[in-house]
Amino acid sequence: MEILDDLQLITDAMTAAAIETGADILKTAFHQFSPQGVTGFVMIAESHLAIHTWPEYGYAALDVFTCGSNVDPWIASQYLEKRLRAKSVRTKEVFRGIFHNAPGRRPTDSDRAEYQYVLF
Repeated sequence: MEILDDLQLITDAMTAAAIETGADILKTAFHQFSPQGVTGFVMIAESHLAIHTWPEYGYAALDVFTCGSNVDPWIASQYLEKRLRAKSVRTKEVFRGIFHNAPGRRPTDSDRAEYQYVLF
């Protein structure tokens, strides 16, 4: 799949996804593998976006990790789904962070506003 092996397209899409969420971009790093595949990272003040592609399998793994309530990781996920022309998507939302260190304590709505992690 050509899209998943296009370093410039992946770089532009990941950067634009971060901008779409309103995140503050601090740094980016992307690498083209030989014979194929791209790995990239957008460091944002609110955490990060990362991607790893396997064009030979038509597969990409994407992580969108945000902290705080100002950046919605789902905006980036949906943007990248369209931009990368995904035919099939499975997402999982994982609430990460410090939940007052109580064993067995479930995250509250205020916790959820602080740490969100989307696996794409």
